[in-house]
Amino acid sequence: MSSDPGVIGQCVVQWRLRCPWICWDGMEIVGDLECRGSGDDVSTSKGMEDSIHSFKVADLVIELSQTHKAKPDLTNLVFGTVFSDHMLTIEWTNAGGWQKPHIKPFGNLSLHPASSAMHYGVQLFEGMKAYRGADDKVRLFRPMLNMNRMAKSAERACLPAFDRAELVECIRRLVQVDLEWVPQSDSASLYIRPTFLGTERSLGVKKPSHALLYVILSPVGSFFSTGAKPVSLWADSKYIRAWRGGTGDCKRGGNYGASIYAQHEAVHYGCQQVLWLYGDDHQITEVGTMNMFLFWNNEKGEEELATPPLDGLILPGITRQSILELTRKWGEFKVCERYLTMADLRCALKEGRVKEMFGSGTACVVSPVGRILYQGENLHIPCQEDFPQLASRLMKELTDIQYGRTQSDWSVLV
Repeated sequence: MSSDPGVIGQCVVQWRLRCPWICWDGMEIVGDLECRGSGDDVSTSKGMEDSIHSFKVADLVIELSQTHKAKPDLTNLVFGTVFSDHMLTIEWTNAGGWQKPHIKPFGNLSLHPASSAMHYGVQLFEGMKAYRGADDKVRLFRPMLNMNRMAKSAERACLPAFDRAELVECIRRLVQVDLEWVPQSDSASLYIRPTFLGTERSLGVKKPSHALLYVILSPVGSFFSTGAKPVSLWADSKYIRAWRGGTGDCKRGGNYGASIYAQHEAVHYGCQQVLWLYGDDHQITEVGTMNMFLFWNNEKGEEELATPPLDGLILPGITRQSILELTRKWGEFKVCERYLTMADLRCALKEGRVKEMFGSGTACVVSPVGRILYQGENLHIPCQEDFPQLASRLMKELTDIQYGRTQSDWSVLV
């Protein structure tokens, strides 16, 4: 099995409160999965080592469902509404540690009414996918990066540590059990949702003594109802997604629940997503639930792909990291992690320096932006034939890897 080095570069950055930018030019286990750090994006921080008392795939208990649900019609599939026949559950207690992982028929959870996940938001999740290629092989895309991020989120939520490589192996076994649920389509995939809950059985804001880690699977098509067409964004600073010292760089449910009201207002203004701004200078941070990229000629006239830096406000996306690594490998234009403001964007649009703007994420891969509503003004982003050139190229290169059309150590066979 291929491992995922996830190396970004050799540059180590010490962040200050605000730096202008940082740029770079230019029960059978098949094989062993090596756990490695992943550079500055989705990395393993100190004090977050895998627990020697973690659950093990060798102890996995499999209980197969006696009934099987009908597979959905992929042409009318709404994201995240249909689920496969089985799920993975792993329980933890402070007294007994991790219990045996258990693959069992998909079903409801039984939680104590005082569970800390429900009262205090002690909860987190991940999003990853399994892809079926034309060769009928099923692949995961850079799963260790998801595990690294999940471990970081767990540490921030005071949930127990776990062996990330063992969790990947448990997920692989779950996908193997429900292999028929991986769509035979190059426009659909099997969404994998690992979730981690504090199940403390008493009220009180404290570190939980009980927890539940579970994984569910859902076949999905396009994330947006418009398919691959450019999305429209509503940019307003009155709602803030994240702040320094908060949990914006962790994949916690509370970050998303708090965004729903702003998303509802964006739809009221005729837009599909929120462009999240931060600070008095209206820094651009994220696009809905995606990372944001701007392809332009910068203030110095250089052709540049820019995305906001990971300063605690931004979720370290796996697709984001992959785009940065791909484009740096190309060496065709400057690639920067730098602060961008709405004033920068407005000026660049006025001067005709903007080439493309797009979001990135596991659900959508790459999603072009066509329009931004900001302070009562519609800012139109260039979009040749609905899917701009760079966004189209990135979409092709990433999906070619995901579906096995291009061989890469970013792919892990199921």
